Amino acid sequence: MTQLQMAKQGTASIEITQAAKAEGMSPNQMMNLIANGEVVIPHNQNRKARPTAIGTNTLTKINANIGTSDMSCDTALEIQKIKLCDEFGAHSVMDLSTGGDLHEIRKIMLQESPLILGTVPIYAVASELDKLGKDIRSFDPEMLFEEIERQAEQGVDFMTVHAGITSWSVQAHDLQDRLLGIVSRGGSLLKRWMLFTKNENPLYEQYDRLLGICAKHDVTLSLGDGFRPGAIHDATDATQISELIVLGELVKRATAHGVQVMVEGPGHVPYADIVANVQLEKRLCRKAPFYVLGPLPTDFASGYDHISGAIGGALAASAGADFLCYVTPAEHLCLPDLEDVKQGIIASRIAAHIADIAKGLPGAADIDHTIAKARRNMDWETVFRNSVDPDHARARKQSTSSDLDDRCSMCGNLCAIKTDKADNLA
Repeated sequence: MTQLQMAKQGTASIEITQAAKAEGMSPNQMMNLIANGEVVIPHNQNRKARPTAIGTNTLTKINANIGTSDMSCDTALEIQKIKLCDEFGAHSVMDLSTGGDLHEIRKIMLQESPLILGTVPIYAVASELDKLGKDIRSFDPEMLFEEIERQAEQGVDFMTVHAGITSWSVQAHDLQDRLLGIVSRGGSLLKRWMLFTKNENPLYEQYDRLLGICAKHDVTLSLGDGFRPGAIHDATDATQISELIVLGELVKRATAHGVQVMVEGPGHVPYADIVANVQLEKRLCRKAPFYVLGPLPTDFASGYDHISGAIGGALAASAGADFLCYVTPAEHLCLPDLEDVKQGIIASRIAAHIADIAKGLPGAADIDHTIAKARRNMDWETVFRNSVDPDHARARKQSTSSDLDDRCSMCGNLCAIKTDKADNLA
């Protein structure tokens, strides 16, 4: 049985109980949210990942994209990235590999990672065709469903599928005047195949078959935003909204089938439109957990998109987005290295934490209060220990004022806290 089916029956699984405890709620509260489709616990029955709840009334979660490409394939480096993700507080990783032995790479990642793991199965299909000297126009839908089954059996916890790209939403897209067109790899591949073959998207046409595979292994569906905007000019247009309408239909069908489901969202969105985008998803998709990339409120920040993504992510999560896909400094430029992964996670963690405080989640601000008290007492170790990157904070302090326990080098003897405390003691 899936976590959703158990929740609907009132059965508190081990995963539900553990996730509820981590969120500070009762198993019954967690079961009700899962039964309503507002929370998912991606947890393939063939693998024992760390139970993680994503959705309403839970702490904002963070995903880190990793993986090889046909230009850079180093499995050992990807394992280092996974360990870095766990160390710095990501809750999941997505294997977006397109280079090397993808099945073996995925197998190693599943073995090495305690975090939930997601994939995009059509990447594996497209990569296999490329090795054969073919492109997506040669793709047989059976290849995709076989790959989905194979990955589900391996233990993948959630899968991104671009089932919202349909003949209807493609027509809406063709009427738009986008600056950047389609920026989703999966979306562009499926659209090209559909236009070439004149056939409907097999993920939509055979959606019940997909649900059967997911229900068998309890794979959570992540309904991909194949028409997400890749530039702020393109946001919230008919292309994006037409796909979102289809995704709302697919959410309903998935939950009726006992399959856990979340919805992916933009993308590049002007700051003023971010809240509306979150509200649209929650309204059209029955409050399903919302998984957003960024969002990025400007196209101006090449090399610093982790900062742009954190700004957009904090606002989106404050408005109700549940799952932030990190953005690294390498976004749009190159494959991220270890430092990029670290910086992407840290930026997203800051955004998520800001949002959790804004949402008033119980205990969200406790760590801030601990740091504030420690600063007043000049208890630097407590400050360091509770900061998002303790080693970095410690190194910055010690670089200029390691021998000054009662002040830092910015204010020196004019430290406001020292002055205030002296007045209180007078």
